Amino acid sequence: MEPNSGIRSGTGKGSPVLFLILYIRGNTTNMDSTLAILFSMLQLLIVSTAAPLPVEVVKMKSKVKWMAEQLVVRLNRDFQVPIGLTLSPPADDLDGLSSIVTILEGYNSLISNSLDGVSQVKVDISSLTGFLSQWRQEHCSEQRPKLSVPGVLQELQRRKTFIHTVSIEALMRVKEFLNLLLKNLNHLKTC
Repeated sequence: MEPNSGIRSGTGKGSPVLFLILYIRGNTTNMDSTLAILFSMLQLLIVSTAAPLPVEVVKMKSKVKWMAEQLVVRLNRDFQVPIGLTLSPPADDLDGLSSIVTILEGYNSLISNSLDGVSQVKVDISSLTGFLSQWRQEHCSEQRPKLSVPGVLQELQRRKTFIHTVSIEALMRVKEFLNLLLKNLNHLKTC
């Protein structure tokens, strides 16, 4: 590249912008100008689609990730799956913030306060759902109606007279759901 050639040093040798500039300089017919404009529009499209997420969303996802990871660590440390307890395949679906809040609140309501060591877990779940609810209220212009309770959660609610068993299964489902959430944090962007 020549000094003072008018081409910025930020464009690399294989850059489409550099190619476009050199192409325009060498060819000045109408068809070539049209192609040059199309190439520049394509470059703008490529650059604009790679734009980073707004800082607020990144911070929110980071905080949710941290809260969920801490909760999973606590659940792994304090609660083991009892021998003989098998969970059916996960049926909870991540359908945006509304469904995440509904599911976590539902499981939290099923965890009995009488279970040893559960009070901090319930507080952590409430903190996470409270944070997500507040985020949704502040950043989602279109508020979705409260969603219906998923099938697995409904089944547990029907059996809640078996407090201890339902509480353990709800704890295991929360852990399973948080692991699913951690693998799919992009669902947090959906209201």
